[in-house]
Amino acid sequence: MISRPTIYCVRHTTSYAYGHPVDLAAHVLHLTPRDCPGQRVLKTSLECEPQPVRRETGTDHFGNRIVWLFHEEPHSRFDIVAFSEVEVSFPELPPVGMTLPWEEIVALAASDPEVSEYLFEGSMCPTSARVGDYVAQDFPVGRPVLEGLLALNERVFREFRFRSGVTSLRTKPEEVLDRGEGVCQDFTHLMLSGLRSLGLPARYMSGYIRTRPPQGQKRRLGADVSHAWVGVWLGPDYGWIGLDPTNGIVVRDEHVILGWGRDYGDISPVRGLILGGGGDTLRVGVDLVPCDEWYQDPELMKLGVFPPSALVE
Repeated sequence: MISRPTIYCVRHTTSYAYGHPVDLAAHVLHLTPRDCPGQRVLKTSLECEPQPVRRETGTDHFGNRIVWLFHEEPHSRFDIVAFSEVEVSFPELPPVGMTLPWEEIVALAASDPEVSEYLFEGSMCPTSARVGDYVAQDFPVGRPVLEGLLALNERVFREFRFRSGVTSLRTKPEEVLDRGEGVCQDFTHLMLSGLRSLGLPARYMSGYIRTRPPQGQKRRLGADVSHAWVGVWLGPDYGWIGLDPTNGIVVRDEHVILGWGRDYGDISPVRGLILGGGGDTLRVGVDLVPCDEWYQDPELMKLGVFPPSALVE
């Protein structure tokens, strides 16, 4: 069963201010949502200042949309605005008892080339026997895979505290296990490491989640953030599902997918090389709002609508 689609407007801004001018720069951007089961990109645009001398588009190894930007003139700022309309309608979960025992998923995944690559660790998310032992508590012999996954997702949500500023991009899953706190990226890496230790294919999902202001308060523009969660394979009959351990929920109709990979290192929003710079500051802002609300809100409309360069899918 598929719920009624929701169409979201998502605006992601990234601004670098350099303490010293950058003379040359090359960047690769993962800022354009992708089409996939349950999600369709209706329109998308990506603008930047200064204008690059060369711009290319394509897809990476995982099928994510990417944009390459090349700058050859000195600049002290680098601003990017990505804006998209995305239709979201992910299917309901299958009945738990209809999913295969998790051991059968392990056997099937090992023989499927497209799935088995998500059994391997990435540069930022090593597999760990200790994390594997933690995850294995929810996977006794013969348990239906979805039953175990839902139990694990709820346990991570219940046992770990969301706290920003206590971890970094270099924090490993074992450190998160020891600390008992972190952010969405940490909880995602923790689950990925443990599931792969058991032989279950899992991938890092990058995107956005809808947030709402407290009752009676006004929405703060740009206050949303990028989000991460876990994609897990249920076998050839049911494919991939999304689990959000930060919120203890199944991905349904309030998430928008940018892309996926083995870990954050495969799908970071902005990555590049620069010649010059130093003393840089970075500011990021995200707005994810249903389009019927976006186009009726004067303040959101001031942020802009699609420029003439917008792509229409």
